[in-house]
Amino acid sequence: MRHAFRFSGCAVYYCYMVAVEQITTAEQLFQASDLGRCELLRGELVMMSPAGSEHGMIAAAIAAILREYVKSHRLGVVLGAETGFKIAHAPDTVRAPDAAFIRAERIGGRLPKGFFPGAPDLAVEVLSPDDRAGEVFEKVQNWMDAGCVAVWVVDPNTQSVTVYDAGHKATILQSTDFLEGGDLLPGFSTPVAEFFSI
Repeated sequence: MRHAFRFSGCAVYYCYMVAVEQITTAEQLFQASDLGRCELLRGELVMMSPAGSEHGMIAAAIAAILREYVKSHRLGVVLGAETGFKIAHAPDTVRAPDAAFIRAERIGGRLPKGFFPGAPDLAVEVLSPDDRAGEVFEKVQNWMDAGCVAVWVVDPNTQSVTVYDAGHKATILQSTDFLEGGDLLPGFSTPVAEFFSI
């Protein structure tokens, strides 16, 4: 997760030296390719600052570990950071986790070119130093309300992972623990410490 800057009430936004019309829908957001990192929260554009190097390393490590397991067991697909998921409509909400997993039966023949319609089965959020607890909880709630089976919130400072399940139960795992995939990723198990190793 990254620091967010919200824009509302303006006819025109100037972002990355490019003027764009007000964006309030998922389709408009997808067409605005020059915006940089951003999400749409209940029709309101939220600009995201770039991730730090530690954040990027952890997100990449998690995606790589997940992809290796998911691909070898033909469970579905793993999507990398900043992939958009349209999780609400009118007003639209598009969220982008740091990694995501979608089960094979939900994909069909191929993935859409635009934002994925609905939530992933697993959303992974890597915390940034300036993330506020309320914002983190809101994002977890958004994912769970949209149909995520599980959300992993990864904290680089404490080298821990908080696992939220469909019953909204939170389990905190330390670096000495193993993270299990449960029914979502049968047989998956990895040391939490593996997410943080260089």
